[in-house]
Amino acid sequence: MKTALRTASIAIIALSVWSCNDNCTETRVRRSMTPTTISLLEVRKDLKTEAPRALEHPGKIYVRDKYLFINEVAEGLHIIDNSDPSSPRSVAFVKIPGNGDMAVRGNILYADSYSDLVALDITDPKNPKEVNRVEEVFRSGQFDGGTWTYNPNIRAINAQKVTFFTETIQTNCEDNPTPNWGWGWNTAFAMADASFFRSSNVSSAAPTSGGGGGDGQGGSMARFALYDKYLYTVGQNELNLFDVSTPSKPAFFSTVQLGWGIETIFPYKDKLFIGSTTGMHIYDNSNPAKPERLSIFQHGRACDPVVVHNDIAYVTIRTGTFCGGAQNQLDLVDIRDLRRPQLIKSYQMQNPHGLGIDFPTLYLCEGEHGLKVFDATDPFSVDSRLLSHFKKMDAYDVIPLGKTLMMIGKDGFYQFDASDSKNLRQLSKIPVGKAAI
Repeated sequence: MKTALRTASIAIIALSVWSCNDNCTETRVRRSMTPTTISLLEVRKDLKTEAPRALEHPGKIYVRDKYLFINEVAEGLHIIDNSDPSSPRSVAFVKIPGNGDMAVRGNILYADSYSDLVALDITDPKNPKEVNRVEEVFRSGQFDGGTWTYNPNIRAINAQKVTFFTETIQTNCEDNPTPNWGWGWNTAFAMADASFFRSSNVSSAAPTSGGGGGDGQGGSMARFALYDKYLYTVGQNELNLFDVSTPSKPAFFSTVQLGWGIETIFPYKDKLFIGSTTGMHIYDNSNPAKPERLSIFQHGRACDPVVVHNDIAYVTIRTGTFCGGAQNQLDLVDIRDLRRPQLIKSYQMQNPHGLGIDFPTLYLCEGEHGLKVFDATDPFSVDSRLLSHFKKMDAYDVIPLGKTLMMIGKDGFYQFDASDSKNLRQLSKIPVGKAAI
């Protein structure tokens, strides 16, 4: 009898557990890919200026003087008059098929458009005009994890159109959750994580700063950079140089082989700091026409944008992206000896993305976990000097501008009064789904 009761009890418990597992639900963000072919004639015909429109899928940010440029991933650029940071105003949307990055010198804006590099005259920001184009210079790329390739036989782009959708499914309570293909999971919707290849070579997009008056400024996730008389673009394997000594007439100049997994570029003084999935590359750029590698600071496989101040490089490493890896951390690297960079200290983070330094203030984007502000005066105690943590926002990348901080994320574009780094004050927000008009 006791045996029978014990058997019945075990059966009831087993049924209860089975029932619990069977009744679990999970909401997942999925993506679907639809093959599509776009002729270069169509790509070039579709570049046009349109009326301002709402942010839908924001990507990289770029600023020059009073104007702000926000990439709409793979579709074009929002141009915003930011004369009053508390009330930014959209003035135009430039439709640029296959766009992921941008850079501005003077009144010329450079943007990628699938296989082409386009130069736009933005003297009148309400009505940019195409003035030049370096054709078929990029051969392949990626948006949202969907790839595109240039087909020279028919002069067209073979692409995978990516669509995200949400579904609720029944799951086993004890199953491990499936990775989320949402904005915070992939590399910023690959945040135009566009990796472009030039012929058998590669080219892509990155930040700006460095030489040349009239240049704008990008964030740590950028792939376009202006320095001296060159526009640098990085792709998965290479650094490509375009001669922009005559800004309205960019011309391909040369290619520097970098190695695999290149992601971002950050010019600092006469050096280039290039982030990759395996480490930070340091290049001597004293001869801007011929950057030369000095060293590589290596780490495990992961994405790693980098910014620099004086003798310290600040590098974030994160998981949950196409870059792979199992680390979420901020690394401070001693670069006094550029040929032998060494780790100062690693700090565990939640899911760090882009970052910016306005020393001693360090701004760090934690994706869906928000924005963190640190006092980085002492490189050995950064984690104990958290000044603030804004949790109810998504943070992908930032541009510190002294008294103002710009931030882009999944839910929109933010601006803060940063005159008191201990007490950031939000000035404005352009939310996804709305235009700043």
